[in-house]
Amino acid sequence: MKYTAIKGIQAGKEYFTIMVKLKELEILFPKLEEDVLPEKRAQRKLNQKRIPAIKRYIVENLDTYVFSALAGSVDGKIDFTSFSDEYPEVGILEISDKATFLINDGQHRKTAIIDALKECPALADETIPVVLFKDMGLKRSQQMFTDLNKHAVKTSNSLSELYDSTDKIAAVTRNLLEQNEFIGKYTDKEKDNLSMNSAALFTFNTFYKANKRIIGNSKNDEIKEVLIIEFWRMVVENIEQWTMLENGELPKSRLRSEYLVCQSVVIEALGQLGNHFYVNGLDETILMGLKRIDWHRSSKLWKKRCVKEKEKMVKNSVAVYLTANAIKSSLGLQLNDEEEKQENKFKRR
Repeated sequence: MKYTAIKGIQAGKEYFTIMVKLKELEILFPKLEEDVLPEKRAQRKLNQKRIPAIKRYIVENLDTYVFSALAGSVDGKIDFTSFSDEYPEVGILEISDKATFLINDGQHRKTAIIDALKECPALADETIPVVLFKDMGLKRSQQMFTDLNKHAVKTSNSLSELYDSTDKIAAVTRNLLEQNEFIGKYTDKEKDNLSMNSAALFTFNTFYKANKRIIGNSKNDEIKEVLIIEFWRMVVENIEQWTMLENGELPKSRLRSEYLVCQSVVIEALGQLGNHFYVNGLDETILMGLKRIDWHRSSKLWKKRCVKEKEKMVKNSVAVYLTANAIKSSLGLQLNDEEEKQENKFKRR
């Protein structure tokens, strides 16, 4: 096997960066047996649940997808010949046909690419960079895996969604923050979790998930963005605690400690409420009823729905449904099938 390569040095050892055609990945890095004990292998067990999402990203973004380099080790004879004395780091890397390869970082990307090729064979001759290290045994490969992964920091959902130009719901959420002064002012665009002293009350990810609930299972590819932005305008105008905050009548500390209207579970529940209007059309008269709801954390309305003992918050999908059910019932709205199902389970507890 021959590849054009760039030679580098790390920790006093040579490594090489090559460009590999996507169709060659399965040959270069064959699937390994996964029933081997963890201590006898140098990579994590493949998480099959991650593969479909990465594959979908590829096939839905054929003109814009991007991947960082894979990292692997090669066990076998390799020879590097530079093109010239002037540029000794660039040349041809020749790898023995008997050599074996181990992927140290990027096994999920590799597997998803192989799956995507079955659906989009036109990608076969596109390439991905692969950084190759000389194999120095199992212990070294295990250490490489550790070193490549232990300092990796996952980007927050908020920041990923803020930057995602391919996600229609993210685009709607960005526009919402631009057009709704209150929501834009109090939403942190980078963090997923806020401290008690944060200047922000909400996160971008919270409104992203709320907007996702508004749209629900709608089959229409064209998102009703104007309706969504108008819905949130009506919500903001009819939650009195938010108005009091803006008017300087309610400090942020009390808003957080005594009321639920800045809790992520409630924002998502308002998104679930919004699905009713997304399907049936906006009705500001109904949404004016939000003013009559007791948003105190201590209110019996929320007990065991999103507030448990000692007024601790519950933050999961069921809590979102049960909170939305309480809001919809307070507004005189009928529950949909899934909401009814969750409500019946709640009442049988």
